[in-house]
Amino acid sequence: MTNLRLRYQTVEFGKTDIHLCTLRDNQEFNDPAGIAEKLGISSATWPIFGIIWPSSLVLAHYISDYDTGIKRILEIGCGMALTSLMLNKKHADITATDYHPEVGKFLLRNTVLNQDKPIAYQQTDWASHDDSLGLFDMIIGSDLLYEDEHVELLANFINEHAKPHCEMILVDPGRGNKNKLTNKMIEFGFTSVHLKPIHTEYLINPFKGHILKFVR
Repeated sequence: MTNLRLRYQTVEFGKTDIHLCTLRDNQEFNDPAGIAEKLGISSATWPIFGIIWPSSLVLAHYISDYDTGIKRILEIGCGMALTSLMLNKKHADITATDYHPEVGKFLLRNTVLNQDKPIAYQQTDWASHDDSLGLFDMIIGSDLLYEDEHVELLANFINEHAKPHCEMILVDPGRGNKNKLTNKMIEFGFTSVHLKPIHTEYLINPFKGHILKFVR
C-alpha cells in the first residue's frame, strides 16, 4: 500500500457524511506479489476498484432515500463500497463482496475512517459456488456489466443469493448489456423496470445510463 498515491474525500447524503480513502486516480498499480495477476486482474484493470465512479454515486444517492427496513442487503462488485458505507452508517444489515484482493483492506480502512462498525465482507468470484454468503432480501450493485460473458455469471450469482421474494437494484452506465441481463432475470422469475435517474447534480457530466430494478 505504501507505493500507492491515495486521495481522501467526503461524499454528502443530506446531513450524512461518508469519508473515503481511495486511489488517487485510475493510473495507480501495486501488485508486487502477483496476487491480482493470478486472479486474472491485469495491470490495466487493477485500479478500477479503487476510485468512485459515476454509477457508484448514482446507486448510493438512490439508495440513500430508500426504506431498507430490516432487509438483509448484499452489494456485489462493491469496489470502494460507497453505498455499503452509507448503509452501514444508517445501521442497515449490509454485506459487501468483490473479486479484487485489495477491496477488503480499503473497506476496513474506510469503515474505521467513518467510525462505524465493521461491514461483513467476502472476497468472491461470480463463478464460485462455495461461498458462505447465504440469501438476501435486497441485492445492489453498480457498473457490473463490462463484458457479454459477465451477464450469465452475474445473473446466476444473483439468483443463487436471492431469497424467493427479493428486490434488486443495479446501476448501469450504458455499456450495452442491460437488456441481456434483464432477459436472464425474467427467466428467474423477476419483473423489471429501467429508470433514468433524476436530480444528478452531484455528477460532473450528465448520466447516460439507467437504474435497473428487479423484483420477485
